[in-house]
Amino acid sequence: MTSWRNRIVGHGEEDADQLLANPRNWRIHPKAQQDALAGVLDEVGWIQNVIVNRQTGFVLDGHLRVAMAITRREKVPVVYVDLSPEEETLALATLDPLSALATADAPALDALLREVQTASQPLADMLTELAKSAGILNGVAESGLPELPTGAKEPFQQMTFTLHDTQAEIVKRAI
Repeated sequence: MTSWRNRIVGHGEEDADQLLANPRNWRIHPKAQQDALAGVLDEVGWIQNVIVNRQTGFVLDGHLRVAMAITRREKVPVVYVDLSPEEETLALATLDPLSALATADAPALDALLREVQTASQPLADMLTELAKSAGILNGVAESGLPELPTGAKEPFQQMTFTLHDTQAEIVKRAI
């Protein structure tokens, strides 16, 4: 068995406007994704490097982060790799799709999302969609709560809850 080669050749920080978008980048970033990324960058900051191929100078991963950083005149954390143009093509074609092959462990995701707090509505919307796609938010009837009996609904009880905006939206949709 051949050992995996370490293709990482450096790290740095670059002015965003000095990084070159890969002309073969095939990913399109919809507004919802842009807004959610802006939310997490505002709340958390940079936690992942942009990947740049030292041989070609092109970005391999992080095109949206770079584009957003350009508008703010931000420096970008970069990890440099040394790939031939052919290897760059393979990496560009497979990097995001390999991540997308992962599936959700619904109970683990549910537990994680219960701990998440965000002030960003676009980020909250993205997390709600993530929960729905994992089968976590498929409606009140599937949540394990008992169905209300048919017929008279008395005696009524009034309850008051204090909820975060994102939680309130989930409750409103459930009602």
